Amino acid sequence: MIRAITTSIDATGPAPLETGPAPLAMRPRLGLSLFWRTFFLLALLLIGSIVAWLQTFRALEFEPRAIQTAQQIASLVNLSRAALVHSDSIARVSLIKTLADQEGVRVLPREPKDKFTNFNAVELDNRVMDELSTRLGRGTVLAASVNGEEGLWVGFTIDNDQYWMLLDRSRLSRVGSRTWLIWLITAAALSLTGAALIARLINRPLKQLSFAASRVRDGDFDASRLDEKAVTSEIREVNIGFNRMAQQLSKIEQDRAVMLAGISHDLRTPLARLRLETEMSVADIDAREHMAADIDQLDAIIDKFLDYARPDHAELRPVVLNDVLDSCLYAVQDQGDIRINLDIADGLLVLADEVELARVISNLLENAKRYGKTVETGIAVVDISAKSRGDWVLLKVRDHGMGVSPEALPNLIKPFFRGDAARTAATGAGLGLAIVDKTVQRMGGSFALANTTSGGLAAHIKLQKPKAAMHGESQTQGPY
Repeated sequence: MIRAITTSIDATGPAPLETGPAPLAMRPRLGLSLFWRTFFLLALLLIGSIVAWLQTFRALEFEPRAIQTAQQIASLVNLSRAALVHSDSIARVSLIKTLADQEGVRVLPREPKDKFTNFNAVELDNRVMDELSTRLGRGTVLAASVNGEEGLWVGFTIDNDQYWMLLDRSRLSRVGSRTWLIWLITAAALSLTGAALIARLINRPLKQLSFAASRVRDGDFDASRLDEKAVTSEIREVNIGFNRMAQQLSKIEQDRAVMLAGISHDLRTPLARLRLETEMSVADIDAREHMAADIDQLDAIIDKFLDYARPDHAELRPVVLNDVLDSCLYAVQDQGDIRINLDIADGLLVLADEVELARVISNLLENAKRYGKTVETGIAVVDISAKSRGDWVLLKVRDHGMGVSPEALPNLIKPFFRGDAARTAATGAGLGLAIVDKTVQRMGGSFALANTTSGGLAAHIKLQKPKAAMHGESQTQGPY
């Protein structure tokens, strides 16, 4: 019967599910986790310290070391040249032999046909090269190899004769040695590794606290207990305080549920007596009907309190969405002040509690019936559509009423909140949409309200899809 009525209205079809970008205020901020923030700050501090140490080392060690190396080589060359100049030919031969045997210094005549290779900036530091040129004179030649023989070759002149002095390269203490680069990389790697370990050690209690807080937020107070024997005194005190807070919240939640359930249960007995006495003792039919309606409204409010006080636990299983909707629409199909349009593919499955999901849809239909009537006809026209998207099913329930003001929209899901006058013509407990939001979250989904561009209020529900349905899902869901 409902689908027959729907066919005459579906010419325009329900408005598509609105999946536009969320407002800027609702978008999560992008940023680093506390671990990476701590790690990067420590790494920046350590790298800055290493760079400062390197500059200090260069100023205090590299410069004096370069000058000292150049002085040693220049002194050896000058002393050898002076000894050769002031010795006769026989003593000169003996001196050259002594230098080669005891000091590892060879003095060879320099021939015009000699082929030599100059030092480059990597092999000989610029500071050492400049210092040697200054001390030995402009005509001094520094070579890395002569006629294919490698070493520290220094070319000098005695009178009009030219000589080569071959020194062991070990005498040249290289300032820019790769050893320092290796030590620098090793120190940086060890420092960054230490920074990561320190950051992890610092952030571990905060991560545990964050997890425990999320469990408390979801109502799981037993899984939120923290270690009260932590080594750090500050962390230990925080954990003890958090555990006591979670215990108090658990007790308050239990007391609240028991109190609401007890009050709601105890109120039903006098309400039943009042209804019986009204039916039997009130002669005025109009007054009797009004009194019976008031009693029914009080009984409905009590039901809302019981629903809101329901424990935060739902057993989820695959549910056919059409079956749940049919059971909810059966109760309102004969009412003349509401018409419903359906646009849902057959066999669409969601992961939910069937009773809880029926309660959600019934609350949304009741809300649309009360506050979503059009001014022209006084009838609430409700469009219900759903589509599959990835791992989720998006369900939309939309009325064609006056909507709500943007300022009141975020508060509609708060318990006992009453909207503007346009949507409060009917009486109620102010718990319907709060129950919907709480129930949908209990089933692992999300719930949001939005004004439609063509008028009216739309409720968007996002429910999980069963895994089996995800693998066997058809790719064609129909246009939206």
